[in-house]
Amino acid sequence: MSGGSVEVSVVLPSYNEEATIENTVETTLDTLESFLPPDSFEVIVAEDGCDDRTPEIADRMAAQDKRVRHFHSDERLGRGGALNRAFEESNGETLVYFDTDLATDMRHLEELVESVRSGEYDFATGSRWMPENVADRPAKRDVASRGFNGLTRLFLRSDLRDHQCGFKAFDRTALFDVLADVGDNHWFWDTEVLVRAQRKGYEIKEFSVDWTPKGDTKVDLVRDVFGMGSQIGRCWWEFTVVPRITRGVSIAVGVLLTIIAVALMGRYLPLGKVLDQMEHANLALVALAAVVYVFSWPLRGVRYKNILEKLGYTESTGFLTGAIFISQTGNLVFPARLGDGVRAYVMKARRNIPYPSGFASLAVERVFDLLTITVLAGVVLIGLTVTGQAATIVQAVTGAKHADAARTAVYVAAGVGVLAIAAVAVIIASARSDSNLVRSFVTRVSSDSYANHIAGIVERFTGDVQMVANDREAFASVGLSSLAIWSLDVLTAILVLTAFRDVSLTLVTLVAIGFFAVSVGNLAKVLPLSPGGVGLYEAAFTVFVAGLTPIPWEVALGAAIVDHAVKNVVTLVGGVGSMFSLNVSLTQAVEEGRDVSVEEPASLDD
Repeated sequence: MSGGSVEVSVVLPSYNEEATIENTVETTLDTLESFLPPDSFEVIVAEDGCDDRTPEIADRMAAQDKRVRHFHSDERLGRGGALNRAFEESNGETLVYFDTDLATDMRHLEELVESVRSGEYDFATGSRWMPENVADRPAKRDVASRGFNGLTRLFLRSDLRDHQCGFKAFDRTALFDVLADVGDNHWFWDTEVLVRAQRKGYEIKEFSVDWTPKGDTKVDLVRDVFGMGSQIGRCWWEFTVVPRITRGVSIAVGVLLTIIAVALMGRYLPLGKVLDQMEHANLALVALAAVVYVFSWPLRGVRYKNILEKLGYTESTGFLTGAIFISQTGNLVFPARLGDGVRAYVMKARRNIPYPSGFASLAVERVFDLLTITVLAGVVLIGLTVTGQAATIVQAVTGAKHADAARTAVYVAAGVGVLAIAAVAVIIASARSDSNLVRSFVTRVSSDSYANHIAGIVERFTGDVQMVANDREAFASVGLSSLAIWSLDVLTAILVLTAFRDVSLTLVTLVAIGFFAVSVGNLAKVLPLSPGGVGLYEAAFTVFVAGLTPIPWEVALGAAIVDHAVKNVVTLVGGVGSMFSLNVSLTQAVEEGRDVSVEEPASLDD
């Protein structure tokens, strides 16, 4: 159908509607004909991965009537995703959608369409909650709907009463202006569109409609209400918090939190004993720990070199090690991980490597860090179980009288280790395959778009791995260097622990505790609360060591402080030297990196 004369495009989002779709399309055509000029409208069946006869019926109707179009999707896109796709391919300037069960009385369609087509409003929506006409809904749906709309008005400052009524019209230009910022592709799509439209100042008409519930709702009241609640939280964060997180605020909050943490430590922890333990630590072992940690940095450069080569760029290991030093120094000096964009800036400014390639290579590096941690965690858990060390550790914490509970905890830990390694194996196999094995599994378990969202994250994860996974030599090189880097990081912490007087653990226990303490400490640093994760790393490290071993709190905290200090000093010295060597201004690099930064996994490095 030519789009030259089409003014109105009506989209019917459809999922397994074989029993009703034909009547819905015919009713829609008849109603539109009653108030619109002939051939001035089109009806689009946005079929969303149906597994019944809906596609066959829609194809037949499209072949019989040029005003009917059918868009098929092999995979579930979610209601919002199906609408986005259909609206993009539509021809009209006035865009409309309503639910295919025709729960809203079609006598309201003319008012809906003409409200926008006339130019009086940019958006129009039917409402079941207007004071003069409240819909009669089943109790469980009534309570959920009222609660959801109330929370939306409260937290997102919306003036509308009903955000989820499936009966809406949009001006094409206005809708696509709003859709540029909409993040949801499922049931929250309507709400986010209307809320963002209000914030942009568009004119919205909300009018009362007669609405009758028909059939079983496709909304899972537990899953989707919880999911939409989380989406309200996401939008509230984007609207209320993010605009206020300026660089100055980030620095001030980070410094304040660090001061508070130090003050609380002084108030509730035996800092005198901690300082005494640190003073009596074996300086030779601490110095050895620093040397060991220094050796991990050239390995980071080698790993980064291998990743960049897969992108078609060849650079020296020395230069790449310096770039990593500078970016990690930025993370130590500035809060909120502002140093993460520095490396891409350095690569662009000094080697003319495009920003997208710089960020892509950084993402691959982070992915391998996560994979390495997961594999090592699983191996350690299984190793502790097989050797019986896990039961000893658990019983030391819980007491001998809880031996049964200790054994249960060990079995659970071993199971987690096996599952972790299996998950990594699936991700790697998926990365080396043309099909995404994780998505295939997820879609068999659930077709919900929130589950698909998780699968999408894993797809991005595996896509990053795939950049090097298809080359066995590169994959092995990057994987082995990641293992070596993290092993040296753990060895540094173990040497620091053994430098303290009251640490007497078996080698197996020391290695296990060292690995977990370092892993948990680095994961805590992902939270952008303080420069370099100061305080976060020490807290996580201390809780883990003191909680799972006989090591006193003051010793665990002292070791955490020294371990983090050793790593930060090495990073700072290397970073300052690299800045002089490469003639890079850290402040300028942070500003430039922040301007071009894209969403990426948070760093687990120091």
